[in-house]
Amino acid sequence: MEYKPREIEKKWKAYWDEHKVYKVSHQSDRPKFYVLDMFPYPSGAGLHVGHPLGYIASDIYARYKRLKGFNVLHPMGYDAFGLPAEQYAITTGVHPAKSTAENIARYREQLDNLGFSFDWDREVRTCEPAYYKWTQWIFAELFKHYYDKELNKAMPIETLVARFAKEGNTKVNAANSQDKTFSAAEWQAMSNKEQADVLMNYRLAYKKASYVNWCEALGTVLANDEVKDGVSERGGHPVERRAMMQWSLRITAYADRLLYDLENIDWSDAMKRMQGNWIGRSVGAQMFFPIVGSEQKIEIFTTRPDTIFGATYMVIAPEHDLVPSLTTPDQQEKVAAYLTYVKARSERERMADVKEVTGAFLGSYAINPFTEEQIPIWIGEYVLKDYGTGAIMAVPSDDDRDDAFARKFGLKIIDVVDKSNYPGSTRHDKEGIIINSGFLNGMEVPAAIDEMLNRIESMGLGKRQVNYKLRDALFSRQRYWGEPFPITYDAEGIAQAMAPADLPLELPDMDDFKPSTGGQAPLARATEWVNLPDGTTRETDTMPGSAGSSWYFLRYMDPQNDQEFASQDAVNYWQDVDLYIGGTEHAVGHLMYSRMWHKFLYDKGLVPTNEPFKKLINQGMIQGVVENLYMQKDKVNGVNRFVCASLVAAEEAKGHKFTKLPVLVDYVSDYGLPGSYLNEAGIKQFIEWRPDYAQAIFEGPEAIFQNGKVTAKSGKSGALQLITQSEVGKMSKSLYNVINPDDVVEQYGADCFRMYEMFLGPIEQAKPWDTKGISGVYNFLRKFWGLFYDKTGNWNVSDAEPSREELKILHTAIKRITDDVERYSFNTCVSTFMIATNDLQKAACNKLEILEEMVQLIAPFAPHLAEELWHQLGKSGSVHHARFPVLNEEYLIEDTIEYPVQINGKLRTTVAFAADTTPQVLEKAVLELEAVQKWTEGKEVKKVIVVPKRMINIVVAG
Repeated sequence: MEYKPREIEKKWKAYWDEHKVYKVSHQSDRPKFYVLDMFPYPSGAGLHVGHPLGYIASDIYARYKRLKGFNVLHPMGYDAFGLPAEQYAITTGVHPAKSTAENIARYREQLDNLGFSFDWDREVRTCEPAYYKWTQWIFAELFKHYYDKELNKAMPIETLVARFAKEGNTKVNAANSQDKTFSAAEWQAMSNKEQADVLMNYRLAYKKASYVNWCEALGTVLANDEVKDGVSERGGHPVERRAMMQWSLRITAYADRLLYDLENIDWSDAMKRMQGNWIGRSVGAQMFFPIVGSEQKIEIFTTRPDTIFGATYMVIAPEHDLVPSLTTPDQQEKVAAYLTYVKARSERERMADVKEVTGAFLGSYAINPFTEEQIPIWIGEYVLKDYGTGAIMAVPSDDDRDDAFARKFGLKIIDVVDKSNYPGSTRHDKEGIIINSGFLNGMEVPAAIDEMLNRIESMGLGKRQVNYKLRDALFSRQRYWGEPFPITYDAEGIAQAMAPADLPLELPDMDDFKPSTGGQAPLARATEWVNLPDGTTRETDTMPGSAGSSWYFLRYMDPQNDQEFASQDAVNYWQDVDLYIGGTEHAVGHLMYSRMWHKFLYDKGLVPTNEPFKKLINQGMIQGVVENLYMQKDKVNGVNRFVCASLVAAEEAKGHKFTKLPVLVDYVSDYGLPGSYLNEAGIKQFIEWRPDYAQAIFEGPEAIFQNGKVTAKSGKSGALQLITQSEVGKMSKSLYNVINPDDVVEQYGADCFRMYEMFLGPIEQAKPWDTKGISGVYNFLRKFWGLFYDKTGNWNVSDAEPSREELKILHTAIKRITDDVERYSFNTCVSTFMIATNDLQKAACNKLEILEEMVQLIAPFAPHLAEELWHQLGKSGSVHHARFPVLNEEYLIEDTIEYPVQINGKLRTTVAFAADTTPQVLEKAVLELEAVQKWTEGKEVKKVIVVPKRMINIVVAG
């Protein structure tokens, strides 16, 4: 019987759906195991072959644990809110809900095509009201809580109000952005609006004026990674820095817990470093520099107070509140021009651009409190308002950017650290001897830091302080397609959280999704929805895409519950995610927010664990082959010119410059190989695809193609070949190298696709996709299928007892597969299956006892093939409800051992002895061998060296 994967796969997919094979419940006495993928955003492009990599790995592990007796939760859903759907709606008029539903249907079709064991009854979509009701509820709870640093947990805001009424805020140790102290009497004398404004400075979800990346064309705030070179990544629209009232989450309150709890989870060291660096905990000094001619002071935070004698100027952020008052009349024009420049720069660009230094002098001076010298105050884009205090003391001798700034603008540089005793030490290393620093001179840097901290506190100039690079998360978007905030405002503008009974607050149905001008969200146009009968108004911003993904792993535990985000029974059974698989692009944002939300729910006693994800694996990227044509930058007689890659060096020597233009890989012969090329047919396909190049010149070493004709070069053969430049890169529509998994599955089957993706290499590593290599895996599956049939295609499975050699092959495979799955080495598992199949084929093994176990062994990897063979073996139920093969170590014990026998270190023969033969018996027996005696005859045997189970060496004289 022929192996026909597509027939088999469609048959068993229908069976699994009909019999709810993968449906799971928390009402179980089996141990739980929760396997989760980072759920996808359903884009219109669908999946390419790189997307399923992590899903396949998680599915193999989920199936494996199920066969090992665990009750496995393995769900899937969609992160369905987002800007792309809204932009598509603006362009086409198609409502985001409609396009999102269509995209989800496409994703579901593709996912089903790959044989995943998801419990689809638990599917969630973050855009559905039944789901985002609980996103809104959690946000409202964050709004109603503050973080008590003494208790180290979130507490109800009413507790804080009671303390304010009793003792003011002077003794309150809480995470806050409140800059003024007050007594109980002053609190009680405040108006409702004044009290609300104070509480907003303590709430875990709060609203404040923040500088954001505002894109007028898109009508929304963009994250730093959505802005490049001053324009939006999507659409290339201008972006400017603008102060706007924005909702934020006080994630900084959890900074220490987010940092120190990394020690208790099984994540890679690299991932932990990324999160630790993002949190950026540092201990230093908060201090204040007086301003000449003013009662105001500039607050700074520094981790290097030992260098203060080298502080020769100050830099404050262009957005700093003091900029207007510190700008002198003669500097106003220059400062205004600089502020215009900075508005078009994203924070990411400002932090990343280390080559170009920019700034403007304000005309004012501060006083260095230790040198008592006046130092100039500048603004510079490398200082950010929301990082630290938005101001720095600049020490050019001990900081690279300060040094570059000082050299560009001719500012004083004073060396304060002598590193001559520390070869290789950089400016950033806290080592060296302090110089030119008064009472600190001669001290080692660590001692000087401690001494200066003591001086700063004793002199009343500031205090020791812990600071973080981590900043509170902006949580507002001025767009339609997102979760509405469960917030209303009274006539005074006081924010109130909606009652749980009034949730979900659903999006109004709108036809116009275009952004409003002036920072207003599209929802502002839905006046009947915004303005309520009782005189209150609704918030018109919506939540960012990260909102729904910050807790979705909990909703999977009880997705149909309309009374709570998940029942306590379900949460206490499933507890947390045992294995989480996803890409490193979520290393900071999603993972940090999810951990913060989970810790907040833990503080409220609603989840039993402090962390959401025990084990995290970041899958590598499957890369595509990128094929490029070399196009001359300057046109030739008004037309474009493309040249063969082999000609580029000589052409560049003539002064011509070239740019690389990606070409669809389907047109390239031998793509991905050295010497890949476009022939005449490929060039014609390229022109049909890109008609704007219909008149272009295509020049190869032997011939030139233009206007449909091939012209041989003088003295050349006229063969037309344009060698392309091949490289491995991201698989992307813009690089024209996307491979649709549906096409691969249709040709080779889902089981082959699954095993090939695993066979490409370790799950964590990036690797290139090469369709040419898939045939080897397909041939293996046919060979595995062939173990059950004779050469004429008839079923051929025997009840005979297997030989010891056959049992050894089986149990060797069981051991290796088990060990490798447990360490997530799925690529080596595929190799083991290939070896075992070859060995069983050589042994002509058709024994039921062997083959039945092999079917169960391969089931997690090739689920359709295994199900088909399982039922052909006469089994009832699904193979995926069977058990994983159990290793019997006895079959791995060798009966005999092949010993190499050496004479004076040279191999002369090999001989097999029983595995339990003693060295004494070996020594005697080896000397009696004919193959040995011909080398020892007439010679004195001085010594026989036996290395048990390894080798024998006979030392003879002469």
